[in-house]
Amino acid sequence: MNQIALPLGWPAEEQGEFLVVESNARAVRMLEHWATWPVRAAVLAGPPKSGRSLLGRIFAARSGGSVIDDADGVSEEALFHAWNRAQEERRPLLLIAAGLPPEWQIALPDLRSRLAASPAAAIGAPEDTLMAALFERGFARRHLDARADLITWLTARTERSHTAVMDTIDRLDRAALAGRRRLTIPLARETLDLDKAARNRSDCPS
Repeated sequence: MNQIALPLGWPAEEQGEFLVVESNARAVRMLEHWATWPVRAAVLAGPPKSGRSLLGRIFAARSGGSVIDDADGVSEEALFHAWNRAQEERRPLLLIAAGLPPEWQIALPDLRSRLAASPAAAIGAPEDTLMAALFERGFARRHLDARADLITWLTARTERSHTAVMDTIDRLDRAALAGRRRLTIPLARETLDLDKAARNRSDCPS
């Protein structure tokens, strides 16, 4: 697993490294080689909590370019003018969204053609190595002692998504604090089973 060091002087909550694995390597390569883009704009897509915004900030710091986050929610006219301005100023522009432009349902033909000509890459669902690293880092940031056996157990049983990892960490943090217990597999099994049972009850018609 490779890591991208973050620029010095960033907020404490962002200190550390961006973890580069198979699921995000293509996106990282695209941003690292921004000088070779055929046009001065590109699109980065990724699910919530995947590090897409952090990767965009790293790109901006290193390239001197600009970033529009949640670009799929920005007006088409604004994106059109930003894309054109990037070409005129020769300053790279990165558009970040949950999905790639074909999913945006763009009505403006000129914008649609410009985005079609722009490099694009998507961050995929996390693999086991990244899941384990996210658990380890998430628990460490909360000063929770999570042993290797617990992380292995959670990695094998958690939905393959960045938000699922964060949600699981939140639930276990609350459970450990409420019961004044240390993190263990029995605590995780008990907590996650209780949460699953509660969701099942809420889904049942009254």
